[in-house]
Amino acid sequence: MSSVYEIPIFPLNTVLFPGGVLPLKIFEQRYMTMTSECMREEKPFGVCLIAQGREVGQAAKPHAVGVEARIVDWDMQQLGVLHVTTRGGRRFRIIDSAVDPEGLRRARVEPIADESSQPVPEAQQNLLTLLREIVAEVGAERIPEPHDYANAVWAGYRYCEMLPIPLAARQKLLELDDTISRLEIIQQFLQQRGLAR
Repeated sequence: MSSVYEIPIFPLNTVLFPGGVLPLKIFEQRYMTMTSECMREEKPFGVCLIAQGREVGQAAKPHAVGVEARIVDWDMQQLGVLHVTTRGGRRFRIIDSAVDPEGLRRARVEPIADESSQPVPEAQQNLLTLLREIVAEVGAERIPEPHDYANAVWAGYRYCEMLPIPLAARQKLLELDDTISRLEIIQQFLQQRGLAR
């Protein structure tokens, strides 16, 4: 049985990571339709970093690897502006996509296998002190519990969300399938800036 499935795509100037929180302000009709459809059917949509184009107007071309976003909360305090909070699910790769008559990009995607949970290696244990400080500072709204510091996958993804790095670098870290390599890259970045002790 094929694991390929169809999903609406929301191209954005941000990178969502599995387990991450992404608040969105939605006002364009095509994305209003998409979110109401996803809420009604309890289905995710795909968040991908924009490769070409802009967030508003004509449908932007997304990077091939993105993350499912599930709506966990919503609010409409102002007519025509929907505020949603999403959580990142599994990663996927776009096989092909097309823009529907409403201007919404829909794609056939295949899931990327979840990285297996594994302990943070001894060599990267020094990253956890700073990560705990970052999580305490930004709060549970940005990084909700449970906090799984012992899990190298979780720790790596949380760092990827918080580091002040270019979007292209964030995208590369999302696409990386090697959990430990991701942590090593993060460690190198922090050591170069004198932040990893």
